[in-house]
Amino acid sequence: MPMIRECIVTTLSEEGKVHIAPLGLIAEEGGWIIAPFRPSTTLDNLSATPFAVANFTDDVLVFAGCLVGRRDWPTRASTHVPGAVLEGALTHVELAVAHIQHDEQRPRFHCRVVHEASHAPFKGFNRAQGAVIEAAILASRLHMLPREKVERELGYLQIAVEKTAGPREHEAWRMLVEKIEDHYKQTPPPS
Repeated sequence: MPMIRECIVTTLSEEGKVHIAPLGLIAEEGGWIIAPFRPSTTLDNLSATPFAVANFTDDVLVFAGCLVGRRDWPTRASTHVPGAVLEGALTHVELAVAHIQHDEQRPRFHCRVVHEASHAPFKGFNRAQGAVIEAAILASRLHMLPREKVERELGYLQIAVEKTAGPREHEAWRMLVEKIEDHYKQTPPPS
């Protein structure tokens, strides 16, 4: 299995509007693969403007916020490709699409690294941050996963949040749990 790094990907629409989305990038020699599901704004943007910025941050509130519809995080223009850098990024990598591997469900945009910059030191993760990232992944796949699996994993992840979270992790966790609960309130159980 390839290494996957969770980050915040920014892309631009044809009109130049910034889109911010949490994604797991797949490592490959000399670059990264962005594999958004169909349909998605990230997929549309990469097709129209074949550049992206991978923003590596330890602020899990951004991951949770994007999943509940908050995508208005502060950005600034990237320097080597058309795009945007997340203000809270510890490191960012500017990417250019080298080629596309077409797929009906999840095309793969193979990207080469154009520029990389560090902005702040990484001081390490706490367990709650990892738990929030895992909960964010679950929340993004509610339509694909059995409810029992989601609830079982959330129960386990909540232990780390209760033991190690700071205020931003608690807020991110609350947002994701509410999103998941709302989904199940709207989705009737199987008969």
